[in-house]
Amino acid sequence: MSTVMDSAAGKGRNLGVNTWLVVLGVSVLIFGLNTGYATWKAARLGGASSSASDLQVNSQKLAVQGQEAVSGDAAAFAAFKETRSAIVQDVEQLNANFGDTAGVSGPIRTVTETWGPLGKSADQVVASEKAVLALAGNADSFASRVPQLQARLDELVRAMSASGSPSSQVYIALRQVVLSGKMAERITQIRAGGSGAALAGEALGRDAAVFGNVLTGLRKGDAAFGVTPLGNSNAIAALGQAETLWLEMKKDLDAILSSSQNLFAAQAAAESITGGSNKLLTDSQGLFRAFTSFGSVRSTNPIGHILVSIVSGLIALFAIVFLVVSLNSQQKKRYLTTKELNDRNQEAIMRLLDEMGSLAEGDLTVKATVTEDMTGAIADSINFAVEQLRSLVQTITDTSVQVAASAQETQATAMHLAEAAEHQAQEINSASSRISEIAASINQVSRNSAESADVAQRSVQIATKGAGVVRQTIAGMDSIRDQIQETSKRIKRLGESSQEIGSIVELINDISEQTNILALNAAIQAASAGEAGRGFAVVADEVQRLAERASNATKRIETLVQTIQSDTNEAVSSMEQTTSEVVAGARLAEDAGTALGEIEKVSSDLSNLIQGISSAAQQQSSAASNITATMNTIQSITAQTSQGANQTAASIGNLAQLAADLRRSVADFKLPA
Repeated sequence: MSTVMDSAAGKGRNLGVNTWLVVLGVSVLIFGLNTGYATWKAARLGGASSSASDLQVNSQKLAVQGQEAVSGDAAAFAAFKETRSAIVQDVEQLNANFGDTAGVSGPIRTVTETWGPLGKSADQVVASEKAVLALAGNADSFASRVPQLQARLDELVRAMSASGSPSSQVYIALRQVVLSGKMAERITQIRAGGSGAALAGEALGRDAAVFGNVLTGLRKGDAAFGVTPLGNSNAIAALGQAETLWLEMKKDLDAILSSSQNLFAAQAAAESITGGSNKLLTDSQGLFRAFTSFGSVRSTNPIGHILVSIVSGLIALFAIVFLVVSLNSQQKKRYLTTKELNDRNQEAIMRLLDEMGSLAEGDLTVKATVTEDMTGAIADSINFAVEQLRSLVQTITDTSVQVAASAQETQATAMHLAEAAEHQAQEINSASSRISEIAASINQVSRNSAESADVAQRSVQIATKGAGVVRQTIAGMDSIRDQIQETSKRIKRLGESSQEIGSIVELINDISEQTNILALNAAIQAASAGEAGRGFAVVADEVQRLAERASNATKRIETLVQTIQSDTNEAVSSMEQTTSEVVAGARLAEDAGTALGEIEKVSSDLSNLIQGISSAAQQQSSAASNITATMNTIQSITAQTSQGANQTAASIGNLAQLAADLRRSVADFKLPA
């Protein structure tokens, strides 16, 4: 009956605790939800104010980045797209979160309406990115080649002037230089945009057509432009280089003209963004002020949220107090129940310890009482362990007797083996000494043979080195002979060239004599002309003096050429005699090389024989050393065997002693009869 009442009371207490836990959880949940909602509202309002502030900055950034982007700046395009995406995101979030909120819906609608056309213009700028960047690349490529084209055209103008081309044709070619610079300027105007960009595009097309037609006319002729074909080879070559370069530049020019309309559209869209950005800035500022006022009004009415938080906090506090009181009551009841159970377990443990007192003194005949208390399972396990211990002690006693008997027999056998091993070690030591003496004699023979082999090997090396030196000498003599022959040929060619110089000198001498005669005739003609020919007479005198100087110089050159021819003939004779002596020296070196080769062969054969003797002696020495090492190993093994036998005998004696000690250690246990 008491147990049923305690169970009912426990259930009642658990129900009270659970109830207060539910109340505490609900109050904490309400407090958290209320705080989270207030925080969310504040963050949402702060995000909207931040979006309105970002719109003010991004409206101006979009205008600047748009102008930079349509000028061909790839980085500006990337920044422009990022700014546009930020504006779109801010406008969409403001409409989604506060589009229907009184006080801010009007400014949001105004900003959205202002952004509508600006967004379309921004989309148009983004869509033209590929075309604008391609046009910028073509323009840069064209501009980088303009200086090269102008350099080729300058060469063409110089070649035409040098070849005596008509001044009108030279002017046409010179105008091409100016026209190439104008085309570069018009491309710059197109990229800059503005009202003159379209006119610059039309003018660029006309200039390109005129430039190409003039280049073709310079090669083939063109009556419409008054151009005649070139006849000078240098001018034609310069024209070809200019035409090749123009063909590459024409590709960039055609691409610029074809995509210029896309650029004009993008520039117009960028201008539209620039014009509307101030309106968007003004509307964004109004939106920011509206959110600032809206936040101030909402922040002055937080009573509802604070009241909910206070009420839920008080309820949670009361729930905690009652929960602590209930848990304290349950803890006291649990303590009393646990104390009663511990007293019963202590009594059973003391009873088991009293029964096990005899077991501690070595009495293996005792048996613990098995009950239904906590110690019942322990007593059963102790009885099983005692039974196993009795069996173990009996086995140890029987085994120790057998081990002691076997150890005595084994000890006697080990002592006999130790004596035999010592006698064997003495015999092996004597045989090892005799083998060591034989090995020493063989080693001496091997060392003498090795020294003889080294001497023979050095002889071979010296003979080989001598033969190599002789071969190098022969090669050097051959090289000297070839160089002397080559030098002789060159000296002969020098003599022949000097003869040609003599012929040229004779020609120059004839020219100077004729020039002198012509100068005299000119002087006579100038004298007959009177005062009008005085200036020409001065020139004729100067020409006559130059002719005389040339004649004197040719005479000196003729003398030098004759001297060179004489020295060349003597050098050729000397070279031929030296070549004969070098050939004789080479033959003697070859004979010496043959003799050294025979000496090298005999020395090599002698070295091989001595090395064979040395190798045989070394093999015998190695075999003797191996035998000695084997004997030493056998001697070491025998010594180890003798030592092991003695140690075995001692260990077996120890084993017998351990068996006796083991038997004495279990003698104190009391076993059943």
